[in-house]
Amino acid sequence: MTVFFQLAVSCALVLAVCAGAVGYFRTVRTTRPPIGVFNGADIFLMMGFVLALPYLYLALPGAVLPVVLAVAFAGGLSVGYQPVIGDGRLRWALIAVLIAAVLGAHLAFGDTAAPYWIANSCVVGLVVVSATNINVQGGMRLKNVAWFLLALTVYDAFFAWVVPLTEELSDAVQGYPFAPAAGLRLGEDLGAVLGMGDLLAYALFTTAAYKAYGKAGLRTGIVLVVLFGAVAPMATLHIVGAVTGHAPALIPAQVFFGPAAFAGHLLLRRRGPERRMAELAFRRVATAGTQAGNVPAQA
Repeated sequence: MTVFFQLAVSCALVLAVCAGAVGYFRTVRTTRPPIGVFNGADIFLMMGFVLALPYLYLALPGAVLPVVLAVAFAGGLSVGYQPVIGDGRLRWALIAVLIAAVLGAHLAFGDTAAPYWIANSCVVGLVVVSATNINVQGGMRLKNVAWFLLALTVYDAFFAWVVPLTEELSDAVQGYPFAPAAGLRLGEDLGAVLGMGDLLAYALFTTAAYKAYGKAGLRTGIVLVVLFGAVAPMATLHIVGAVTGHAPALIPAQVFFGPAAFAGHLLLRRRGPERRMAELAFRRVATAGTQAGNVPAQA
């Protein structure tokens, strides 16, 4: 029962964030920041930010951490959904409702109850969709995502198995609202939770693959996310527990997904160069002109 519940919740979550991110990419255009083209230096800076963030969280007093996370969630929602809801007062009112729903569910039901995790997962999912499109539409290419995920694999493995920073961070947010994770818990014994960073990795790869190679990239992304992002980590956790009689406290999902995503990038690269945002915009304008009769259709 536990295995099937965790697999079902994990698959539903990864598919939901990937579908949301790709759907946003197809229908909404963010304002592209003047940052130029992503390169190795940008990946280095992103990894530096990822490395520093857990230490910042752990340095904060316990009661301050949920406040910081709530502010970060609100900021991510405001920036990412400005193109969707242009009225600033309406946008912030809706964000306030979402933040209040998470806090209210936590106060009313606790951090192991389904209502809290449903509300928190909705906010985390929306932030992931927002962050994904800010990066991918801002110029991040599939190549950049693949290298970033490969570096993230080493980072996650080191801080899970050598220096237990990931476990310390997980313990630090226990009992507080606005967990940087999504999932579903039914009491103390039944639950499935995925970290926000993992969900962002899945959405980034799938959306960047779709931008770069269209439907072929989308299919590749979805298959890799489900198999190596949801199924493999969860199945390994239970297999190791059954074989050794002791389930490991943590198996980093990126240990499976990072190398698989990099291999997926190499496979897709054989199709040719990646499409860029400028090319997609040109195609959209050309298609619209053809449908309006302004541009001759090409044979």
